[in-house]
Amino acid sequence: MAHNRYREAQPSGENTIVDAEIAQLTEAGVEVLPFLRSSDEIPSMSKAAKALLPISPIWAPKAQQDLGRLLDEHRPDVLHLHNPYPLLSPWVVRTAHRHGVPVVQTVHNYRQVCSSGLYFRDGVICQDCRGRALGVPAIVHRCYRGSRAQSALMATTLAVHRPTWRSVDRFIALTSAVADHLRDYGVPDERIVVKPNAVGDPGVPAPLGDGFLFMARLSPEKGLDLLLEAWRRHPVGALGQLRVAGDGELRPLVEAAAAERADVTYLGQLDRAGVRAALSASAVVLATSTWHDVLPTVIIEALASGRPVLGTALGGIPYLVGADAPREPAGTGPAFAASAVAGHVPPPAGPPALLAGLVTGEAGWVVPPDAAALAAALPVARAGAPRLAATARSRYERTFHPDVVIKQHLDIYAALTRKGGVE
Repeated sequence: MAHNRYREAQPSGENTIVDAEIAQLTEAGVEVLPFLRSSDEIPSMSKAAKALLPISPIWAPKAQQDLGRLLDEHRPDVLHLHNPYPLLSPWVVRTAHRHGVPVVQTVHNYRQVCSSGLYFRDGVICQDCRGRALGVPAIVHRCYRGSRAQSALMATTLAVHRPTWRSVDRFIALTSAVADHLRDYGVPDERIVVKPNAVGDPGVPAPLGDGFLFMARLSPEKGLDLLLEAWRRHPVGALGQLRVAGDGELRPLVEAAAAERADVTYLGQLDRAGVRAALSASAVVLATSTWHDVLPTVIIEALASGRPVLGTALGGIPYLVGADAPREPAGTGPAFAASAVAGHVPPPAGPPALLAGLVTGEAGWVVPPDAAALAAALPVARAGAPRLAATARSRYERTFHPDVVIKQHLDIYAALTRKGGVE
């Protein structure tokens, strides 16, 4: 299991998922050899190692040497890659293939094409580099770490490793929207499997609390500013309490909101016990991303705790709450579902209550990423939470429980090992 961990100072659902996946596979009887690096290692590296950092996304020679020794010693059946940047490099795919080991990669973002991995720039969705041999717009706009030089390096890395990515034996797409992204990139259908992540079962849900919980990295693409704008459209206390957990560059926004309004509480960065307490205290979890968020772990945690979710109709959020094929309101039809997943939501026909584009799914609601639409949906979600709490938990048990997902996971590995090596 190969993964370059994101900095611990920035909450990472991907780090959480990798840790959980290792534990779940081990519990299922799989021998897992973690091949992990962390971006937190960079400040303490030697001068010589730091001098090689600029080429690490392309090659990372020490990582290839270490991986080669690991593969020679243990001869694993499969190498499963998550994030390779910056200390592993996509070159680990070539290293594994040279040793006759097939490669699976879980796709957590859009970095086959986009230097930032988000399809998001300057507060809006951006796909300017899609279809280009070299992502020149990413360089012009300093999309990687705010640096033109580093953006040039990442854009070059993506161009160099296009054949590398297309050689991966099996991609795990976390939703059908990610599968579409991979097909657009040129990956054939037979190399793509749609399989969501799982989170551990917290047990019987606590009785429903009150108010709302927003729990995410406090960065622009997660939609904290959108949420606060919508929240301010209601009188103080009208919706219960808004609890915000997490940390990041937009922390001053929520601190100011908490100072301004008695119905906003900033919880800071929470440990696991704090997360469970915050979920128990709340009735609805919010996922107000303004980018095509792939598969927010917080939503699966919410469903596991029997908390319905109000989110934006972008990326994997409609799929997670069961609103990608909406049951109600009647008459919105499959065209709405397709456009919601794509992030373009047409106004539905119907009475005025539907004009905000609100769609109810099995385990929550989705709306367009618009402050007025979100503001209109907040009281609907608060009132409807008791009705959807049980179905939220049921959706988790059927779709995102480790017992369900790990079987799909093992089937993916087995299909590759039955072929006797690299395809």
